[in-house]
Amino acid sequence: MAELPGRVVVGVSGSLGSLAALRRAVDEARRSQRLLLPLLAWTPPGGEGSYRRAPCPQLAKVWEDTAVERLLTAFEEGLGGRPTDLPVQPMVVRAEAGYALCDVADRPADLLVVGTGRRGALTRLAHAGVSRYVLAHAVCPVLAVPPPRLPHGAARALRRLDPADFGGRAQALAGPVEGRGGRLPAVGRDRRPAPESERRRGSDAG
Repeated sequence: MAELPGRVVVGVSGSLGSLAALRRAVDEARRSQRLLLPLLAWTPPGGEGSYRRAPCPQLAKVWEDTAVERLLTAFEEGLGGRPTDLPVQPMVVRAEAGYALCDVADRPADLLVVGTGRRGALTRLAHAGVSRYVLAHAVCPVLAVPPPRLPHGAARALRRLDPADFGGRAQALAGPVEGRGGRLPAVGRDRRPAPESERRRGSDAG
């Protein structure tokens, strides 16, 4: 049986680390001519256990729509728009971030890209929940990308920049992203959460 082609899967949350990971993932996808699969994972406030005690589908839809907006905003903030020169398949997944990333990047030929925190790549990989989970469970190579080094207060100024200020080869969004209800990114879907013992090790991507 032929091996399925590899993809570049990147965890997106909107943090500076995840924006740096998104930019690196775009470069890797261009270089290797692979499908780019940006993934944003979300869970209800308080976790799935809290939601099961008081389920509210209307609120769940609001949280899901908010996650979609966060993913689209990440394209604008990190790239100046969704790239149009390579295949992109955005996903919004209802699950713990580490579990969702490993569940989607399930091919040995995939490349999984994650952002690290401000403490630096090595320390973050040793202590951060998502990175630790990914390193322990991923079946494909993992690339950890540290955030850019910014002087004190520069992060706030960076977020005030116009998307065009980022430059690069990315182009503006070429129209609405198709999906459920006409708003969700392509192939956006819910995933069953990981077992309780594994969920405790996950957290938001990036």
